[in-house]
Amino acid sequence: MGQARKIVLYAVAVFVLYTIITSPARAADLVQVGFEGISSAAQGVGEFMSELIN
Repeated sequence: MGQARKIVLYAVAVFVLYTIITSPARAADLVQVGFEGISSAAQGVGEFMSELIN
């Protein structure tokens, strides 16, 4: 099981590097979308906590 995890992790890393090298603009867009998603999730959690306090 541990060996399979290493292989999958290696394959994902290679894919990410390949994507960045072949299409840096698309990679930047994907990173921006990811950060926007994280920001929205954090904002939602903050609003939820604020509503619990009120």
